[in-house]
Amino acid sequence: MNDCLGNRTRFFPLAVFLVAFGMMTPHLLRAQSSAPAAAQAAPTTDALAAAQKSLNAWRGSRSDMLLDDFGELTRYRDANAKLKPPASGEKRVVFLGDSITDGWRLERSFPGKGYVNRGIGGQTTPQMLIRFREDVINLEPAVVVILAGTNDIAGNTGPMSLEEIEANYATMAELAHAHGIRVVFSSILPVHNYTEQSTNMYVTRPMNKIRELNRWLQEYCKTNGYVYLDYFSATVDDAGFLKKELAEDGLHPNVAGYALMAPLAEAAIAKALK
Repeated sequence: MNDCLGNRTRFFPLAVFLVAFGMMTPHLLRAQSSAPAAAQAAPTTDALAAAQKSLNAWRGSRSDMLLDDFGELTRYRDANAKLKPPASGEKRVVFLGDSITDGWRLERSFPGKGYVNRGIGGQTTPQMLIRFREDVINLEPAVVVILAGTNDIAGNTGPMSLEEIEANYATMAELAHAHGIRVVFSSILPVHNYTEQSTNMYVTRPMNKIRELNRWLQEYCKTNGYVYLDYFSATVDDAGFLKKELAEDGLHPNVAGYALMAPLAEAAIAKALK
């Protein structure tokens, strides 16, 4: 994922920022209305420029891979080939996601469960769609736990609208449903700007977009009978940001973060299997 460093961000009122950058749309205003005042603060122009420069450099470092294997199908090709079909009575669970999933030691959080990790750092929902058959459907899971969207917001594979991200969520769910796989959709985690290394994570992932996508995802799950796994409510602080003690870089959970997430995921999986 785009782990870039930058100077600590100063804040201007959100209204000034949104008018200046032409982002005052009804789609985003719905999310702002439910966000705490502190979470509505926006970064300066200099911070935005620095974050974009770092993002462009990170994207450039991955250009060969993106051209040759956009979905990164090679990452788990050998592991998938070696993975045996589920045993009789086994309820296999696949975790699909980006670096937050990739860095999760599932065997430690869920000992004896044999959950399958198919996270790839830096990925966006279109990349996950490309590998959904190889890394999910073909593994014959009973449940897929999807955690995605934060890198879409950041623009890791280019600018994406919220509607485009939502469409990719829906397509993954429809593919899973068509193959009898039960779906757990994880909320996008909040971000923070409490440490020096967290600045770019915060700048490229506006909290209003995170909140709006989570609002849509929760409603989509309710309407279509999928399980909504609410990490956001458990990890957000009173100011509306990710709790500082859960992630040093403002995005990726540390041991304490994963320890908080694990029982939530286990409960969501159990609910999906009912």
